[in-house]
Amino acid sequence: MTICKHVEQNPKHLLEGYTGPDVDRITNQELLVAPADVLIPAALEQQLTAENAPYVQARVIVEGANGPTTREADEILQERGILVVPDILANAGGVVVSYLEWVQDLQNFFWEESEVNQQLQTIMVNSFRQVWDFAEAQDVPLRMAAYMMAVDRVAGAVEARGIWP
Repeated sequence: MTICKHVEQNPKHLLEGYTGPDVDRITNQELLVAPADVLIPAALEQQLTAENAPYVQARVIVEGANGPTTREADEILQERGILVVPDILANAGGVVVSYLEWVQDLQNFFWEESEVNQQLQTIMVNSFRQVWDFAEAQDVPLRMAAYMMAVDRVAGAVEARGIWP
């Protein structure tokens, strides 16, 4: 795509107000419904709504923001067969790295960046696979599978610790 060529040449071309040859400015709403294989709504919540979800052309949505898809839009996307990788899963890398930093601090043993990246990849790939498999087994969307697994894990931890209301 033309825009990608300019980005590769100079990332500053993404800055607001940039104009250049063969670059067309589009609105955020136009971007969300543009033809794409993968759409990654990031930085802003509630960007995919009941109003624009029927027009999304991407086959896969990977939520990079917290809550970029409204409940109504999520239902529309599900009905349309568009795969949504929920924020709770796709956006968890920062939390995982924070955990790895905490572990290093506790042990006073620090890893190289490559080791942290390898651990991050292992955890994220395994987590995605577990949610994917659970979603297929339960015949639910990935978001519901992630929530169901999270609730089950918390309930299991509460039960194992003997904590009762």
